[in-house]
Amino acid sequence: MLISFLLLPILTAILLLFIKDKKTATTTAIVGAMATLLLAVVATTTKVEAFDIAWLPSLHSRFVLQVDGLAKILILLTAISFPAILIATAKNEYKQQNKFLSLLLFTQAGLMGVFLAGDALLFYFFWELALIPVYFLCSIWGGDKRIAITFKFFIYTFLGSLFMLVGILYLNAHTADHSFSIQSFLHANLTGHQQVTAFALFFIAFAIKMPIFPLHTWQPDVYEQSPTAVTMVMSAVMVKMGLYGILRWLLPLFPIAFMAHTNVVVILSVFGILYASFIAIRQDDIKRLIAYSSIAHIGLMNAAIFSNTSIAIQGALLQLFSHGINVIGLWIVADVIEQQTGTRSMQQMGGLAKKQPILAILLVGFAFANIALPLTNAFVGEFLMFTGLFQFNPWIAAFAGVSVILAAIYTLNMVQKVAYGEISEKINTMHAPNKGAQAVLIILLIIVFVTGVYPQPLFTLTADTLQQLLVK
Repeated sequence: MLISFLLLPILTAILLLFIKDKKTATTTAIVGAMATLLLAVVATTTKVEAFDIAWLPSLHSRFVLQVDGLAKILILLTAISFPAILIATAKNEYKQQNKFLSLLLFTQAGLMGVFLAGDALLFYFFWELALIPVYFLCSIWGGDKRIAITFKFFIYTFLGSLFMLVGILYLNAHTADHSFSIQSFLHANLTGHQQVTAFALFFIAFAIKMPIFPLHTWQPDVYEQSPTAVTMVMSAVMVKMGLYGILRWLLPLFPIAFMAHTNVVVILSVFGILYASFIAIRQDDIKRLIAYSSIAHIGLMNAAIFSNTSIAIQGALLQLFSHGINVIGLWIVADVIEQQTGTRSMQQMGGLAKKQPILAILLVGFAFANIALPLTNAFVGEFLMFTGLFQFNPWIAAFAGVSVILAAIYTLNMVQKVAYGEISEKINTMHAPNKGAQAVLIILLIIVFVTGVYPQPLFTLTADTLQQLLVK
C-alpha cells in the first residue's frame, strides 16, 4: 500500500503532461489527489506493513517505506492539502496549466516520500524530489521578482541539502555495516563530539527548511512571489519537512548533542517568534503577513520540540496537522480576494463583510484558529506546547507567551482591515467565490472546530511514537 502514495501522484503527474485541455487537466489532477486522500484515510486507520525492496545494493541502501504515528499525521495532512488546494484554485488561470499541475503532483510525491522513507539516502532523494519542482513552479509562474527570489531560495535550500548529504555520509561512515537504514544509524556508536558534528550538519538543513531565525529570510519573499497554490503547499506542508527531520532524525540519533543544544535552539526559536510577530504587525501585504505568521508558529513548534517534554512534543505533533489546515484556509481567502481585486494590499480592502458576508465569516473562523482561540484546533496544540515550555523554563514560556498577544494583534488587525469598514473600491468589484473554493473553506473550517472540540483521534494517531521521541 505505501508504494501507492508515490505511484498515484507520479503517474497522475506524468499523465497530465499529455493533457492539453485546461479543464480536463484540472479534473485529472483533482481526481488523482482525491484518490491519494482516500488511500491516506485507509492507511491512518489500519495497520500497514512496511515496503522494503533492494535499491542500491552496492551502497547498502534499500527502498524502505514505513509508517508510524508521526508519518501518519503528516501524510494525512499532505493528502488533505493537495485536493483542497487544487479544488480551491481550479478557476485560476496558468500558462501551460497541465505542466503546472504536473509539477505540483511531483511535489506531492516527494513530500510523501520524505515522510515515509526508512533509509537515509531514500530520504535525501525524496527531499530533493519535493524541492526541485518548486524551483520551476516559482521561477516560471511566479511574480515580477521571481527570478531573483527563486535564486535566493535555491541557494538557501541547496546549501541545506548539501549539509544534510554530508551528514548522511558522515553517519554512514560510522555504522558497523555501512548501510543507510535508520536502524543502522540508531546503533552507530558516536562519541559526544561526533554527535555534535552530525547534529550540526542535519540541523542546519532542517532549520533552513522550516525556517527559523536567522535562516528565515528567503521565506516571505518566496511566499509573496510564488503562485498562491504553490505558497499553500510550501506553507502548509513543505515547512513541516524540517520539523519532521528533527523529530525523525535529531532526537533519536543524537541524544547527547540534542540535549547540549536545547537552551540555544529554544532561545533562538523564541526570539524568532517575537521577531516574526512584530514584523507581521507592520505588514500591509496580506501574503507577507501570513508568511511571517507562519514563521512564528513554526518557531513555537520548534521550541516545544527542543524543550524535550512529553506534553510539549505531543502539542507539536498535533500542531503539525492543525497549522497546515489553518494556514491553507487563510491562503485560500487571500487568493480569492487577490484573484478578484488584483491587490494584496489591506489598505485597499475593507467592507468584505458587507459585500461578501460568507467569505468574511470564513475569514474570521480561520483568524480565530490562527490565534488559537478555545474550541479551535490550534488551542489544543498551543496549550500543550506552552505547558511543556513552562515545565522546561517558566521565563522562556513567558516570553514565548507574548506571541499569543502579538498574534491576536496582527490577525485581528488583518480582519478589521479586510472585513469591516466601508466597502472599498476594490472589494466592491468582488463576487461570490466559486463553489469549489467555498466548499473547501467550509470543510476545512469544520475540521478546525471538530478537532478543536474533540482532538482524541489525533492523540490516538500519534500515541505510538510519542514516547520514542523523548530523549532520556
